Amino acid sequence: MSTETTAQDARHQPLTDADKLAQDAATAAQVRRLANHPDVVALRVEKVRTQVDTVIWLGIFLGLAFTMVNVQQFAAAGASTWSLGWLAGWLLDPMVSLVLVAVLRAEQITARYQVQTGAWAHRTKWFAFLATYVMNTWESWTTFNVAGVALHSVPPVLVFLAAETAPVLRDKLTEAVLRAAEHTHAGTPAPTAHEPVPAASPASIETAPASTEDAPAVKPVHARTPVRKTRGKAKPAGRKLLADYVADARAAWTPGTEVTPAWVRTVTDCGRGTSSNVAAALLAEITATETAHLREAA
Repeated sequence: MSTETTAQDARHQPLTDADKLAQDAATAAQVRRLANHPDVVALRVEKVRTQVDTVIWLGIFLGLAFTMVNVQQFAAAGASTWSLGWLAGWLLDPMVSLVLVAVLRAEQITARYQVQTGAWAHRTKWFAFLATYVMNTWESWTTFNVAGVALHSVPPVLVFLAAETAPVLRDKLTEAVLRAAEHTHAGTPAPTAHEPVPAASPASIETAPASTEDAPAVKPVHARTPVRKTRGKAKPAGRKLLADYVADARAAWTPGTEVTPAWVRTVTDCGRGTSSNVAAALLAEITATETAHLREAA
């Protein structure tokens, strides 16, 4: 009877300041680890991508709507209202704008997977921009109206800059997701939402490093610690560089093996973004070596 009462009283004792700090530290560590999880990073980047796409598309459509009136006046060339020439003038700007929107919509998808659209897509955008710009500012240039040139130059130039900048921003957002996955893959995997995090005790808080910089780096089983003489600040231990992955792939490569990013990932266990660079570097070395052997044999 007295034992049960003593245990119950012990559970209801107020927490000390050290216990509260230990609980806060455990909660902060869990939040920090989950915030750096690749899936959480990808979700945040996807929200930002949606916001960026919405704002850029809104600016593009507003700019194209402004230029439509000027292009119609340029194409109508003083034709009477509701005549065939006046009605046909309204078709010129949508014809150019629809082609531009189609190219931008395709680049919106290809940029997500970091696929280059090629030279013809850029040529089409440049032609659509130049055509819209000339038709918007022709009358102002012929009359040397500086204010008119400035007014009618802003919308088409802004549309062109948005069309060129949007794929770059989407590509960088995708790269941010890949970088987060690579960092997690190279070190200790981040916990999932269902993975429990053990609570920290006051003793563990006292013996723990003051910051993540003081903590020892977590080294994966497959990683090597290269011995390199570097100038300036030393690199953290356990971090593999691109040259290390290339060396591992070179050691695993045998004649007749097709070097692809997927094969590189199987032999080096690197991330998707790094595997493409490793495959390209290894192919360049193999090609250079074979060329040198052919020259020696000749």
